[in-house]
Formats: sequence, C-alpha cells, structure tokens
Amino acid sequence: MLAPLLQEDNLDKPRNIPVTILTGFLGSGKTTLLNRILSEEHGKRIAVIENEFGEVGIDQALVINADEEIFEMSNGCICCTVRGDLIRVLGNLMKRRDKFDYVLVETTGLADPGPVAQTFFMDDEIRAEFALDGIVTLVDAAHVEQQIGRNDESAEQIAFADVLVLNKTDLVDGDAIDRIEARVRDMNRMARVIRSERADVSVDTVLNLGAFDLDQVLERRPTFLEPEYPFEWTGVYSLDAGRYELSLADGPDPAMSLVIVPGQGTDDAALRESAEWCVRRYAEPADVVSPAGEIAAGRHLSLQLDSPGRKSFFLAVDTQARVGLYAQHSAEEFDLQLTRANGEAVPAEVERTWVAQHEHDDEVGSIAIETEGDVDPNKLNKWLSELLFERGVDIFRMKGFISLAGESRRFVFQGVHMLFDGQPDRPWGDAPRRNQLVFIGRNLHEQSMRQGFEACLI
Repeated sequence: MLAPLLQEDNLDKPRNIPVTILTGFLGSGKTTLLNRILSEEHGKRIAVIENEFGEVGIDQALVINADEEIFEMSNGCICCTVRGDLIRVLGNLMKRRDKFDYVLVETTGLADPGPVAQTFFMDDEIRAEFALDGIVTLVDAAHVEQQIGRNDESAEQIAFADVLVLNKTDLVDGDAIDRIEARVRDMNRMARVIRSERADVSVDTVLNLGAFDLDQVLERRPTFLEPEYPFEWTGVYSLDAGRYELSLADGPDPAMSLVIVPGQGTDDAALRESAEWCVRRYAEPADVVSPAGEIAAGRHLSLQLDSPGRKSFFLAVDTQARVGLYAQHSAEEFDLQLTRANGEAVPAEVERTWVAQHEHDDEVGSIAIETEGDVDPNKLNKWLSELLFERGVDIFRMKGFISLAGESRRFVFQGVHMLFDGQPDRPWGDAPRRNQLVFIGRNLHEQSMRQGFEACLI
C-alpha cells in the first residue's frame, strides 16, 4: 500500500521557499532578465538578492522597481567570502516570510555558481527554510566562445546550469548559433537550452522549476559538498589562564582577517562546525586592530600589518581552554607565533589548512568612477570610442549612468567588450546629478581611465 502523500506531521509546516540562482558571465543579460521578471504581471512575489564584483554597486540603480524587495551585496565574490553575507540576508528574509513566495539570487558574472548552491545544503538553518529550485545560466551568444577559452568561470556556469538561456541570438548568424548551441550542449547535456533576444523569456523559465538534482551534481562533481571558506588556516592552541602575545612578520598583505574561537575541539567534526560558525563572523564588519592592540575571541578581527617589521597583538585568557585561530592566510606566510608572557612559545596542538576549490584570475579587477558634473556628449563619444578600440578585448563589462549636459534624464549605458548600448532613462528630478561608471576587465589602468573620463566633464 502506498504511503499517504501528506503526512499529518507536515500538514501545518509551510513548504520550503524555492530559490533560483541566476548566473552568467559578465554582460550576458542577467539584469535585463531580472527587469523582465520584475515587470511581468505574473502574480508572484519575488525577493531578489544581488551581488556585484567591485567596491561600488550600481546594479540596484539599474533595476526597475528596486525598492525593499532588492537586497544588494557588493565588494566581494558571492561564491566564497560573501557566503556568510548570503546566509545573513537569507536569515533576515525569513523575518518577512509572508512578504514573498520566491527568492532569486543573481550572482556576479565572475562567480562559480557551485559554492553559491552549497549554501542551501551546508547550512542547517538555511536548508530547513529554503530549497534550491534551479540554476539558470545566461549565455552571451556573441562572446561565449572567446569567454570559454579565457575564463574558467564561464565554463563552470554553463556546466552547473539546469536551464541555459542562449541570449543575444540576434547578434549572431544562424549557422553560428547552431554551432554555439551544440557546443554548450556538449558541456552540459542535462540542461534545457532556450534561445532568446534581449533575455525575452517567460518567468516560468526561471521560477518554480523543480530542476536542481543534488545526486546528479554529486555525480558530476563529487567534491560539491566540500565547502569553501574565507580563511586558509586554523591553529588550535591549549592555553592556561594568562596573557599571550600573537606576533606576525611581514607577509603578502597589509592586513589579515582573523577569528578566534573559544572552546575549540580538535577533531574534524569540531573544526568543521567552528568553520561554519566563522563563515558568519567573517561576513560581519571587522574590528580593526593596530599593532600592540588587544584581540578578543568571537569577533571578526582585521590585524593591521602595514608597518615594517614584526607586529605584536595581545590576548587575555581568563580560564584554561583551547582556542582556535581561523586566519585568512597560513601561519607560514607571516611566521605567526603565539607566546606566553615569559616569551615561551606555544605550539599549535592541531593545524588545518582549508584549500579553496577555485581561484580567481588575479589580473581581473574592477574600476569605479564616481563624480559630479555634466558630461560633454561629443567628448564622451570620442573617449569611449578610443578606449574600446584600444582595450575592448580586455573590458569584459561596463555599466553605469551619466549626467549629459542639456539632458533632463540620466543616460544609462551597458557594454560588453566592444559592444556599447545606451539610452536616456528616468528624469533626474530632484535627485543630484552625478556620474557613476563601473568597468570590469583584465589589466585595466585606473588612473588613465579616470583621467580620460574626467576630461569629458564640462
């Protein structure tokens, strides 16, 4: 006899909130698709979480109806260091569960969606309330072939997709589209492929898919549930009550993040439990600590190491205990040492290295230009033409809005490599007129680009 479809114990429990991850390389059309979803009369209540690459976030300003339903996380890769921030935002959403039916997570174009998906399986609180419904990847038909050859993230985004939206098909001829579709199908034979122009697809293509299959993912990537952390090294020390000195030599960075966990266990389960706890701490604002300063357990610390020579920080322990140091870098990189007040070294009882599953291209970065003042359209056209002619191959993505002289509306633009598109947007009204531009690419020269744009100001 078949078991009943609805068990009595579960009748009153609301279903887990479905989550769609929207990914795709820079310029593939994610923001365009997001705007279509938010503007359609589909009757669905959607909470959107955005992440941007770079110090200045402007996507929320480019999204229509961007009010309380948009949650933005900037200055970090959502696939590693911002995982704790994603957990925090999802936790805050739960306080407003009656306000929405779906969650849409739009990742930065440089994110591997795998670690983002991990969040919905690795964290117990998140797994109890949310269900990963599917991963939708937008593919830029005009540029995907060169992106696959130069960026691992583009290939990972395609490989993880449940749905592949082959976008911008109007920019490529029919034979090329067939060739590109065949190539992405070879990379992911399980995904549904949909062709589109300007991300014009139905909301049902993105939401309520019921498409994510953990078993299939584990078959393709057995290490999928191996989490990635924003720290590289853990040292566990057994300490008596007293005062201790943590000293570090010059290393690769002028600062190092650190979380000290009191009552740390030494087995693998205890280390992993503390590691997940530290993910949340790393998402909090850091307490900046200068050399000779006091450091405290349970807080996200940023040890300032920009002065030359060895730097010392001090830790007071009230009662005998084990503590775990979860450090952004390995102990060897800074010759990290912990000593008692009498100068006696305290060796680590246990050490653990956390190896990230992915690395980002160090040559890829973002440049943000923000300034007030009106722009001369002729000078702007000349500067952009020269910039794209000389550096278009290295500029993966550009976006922003500009205050054009004599124009009552702000001018919104977006571009990918040498393709540029812009048009007047909403009126400035009482809002201050300003310019905000973001460029993402490889080996970009911030000073020369900033000077070039500023020369366009009246």
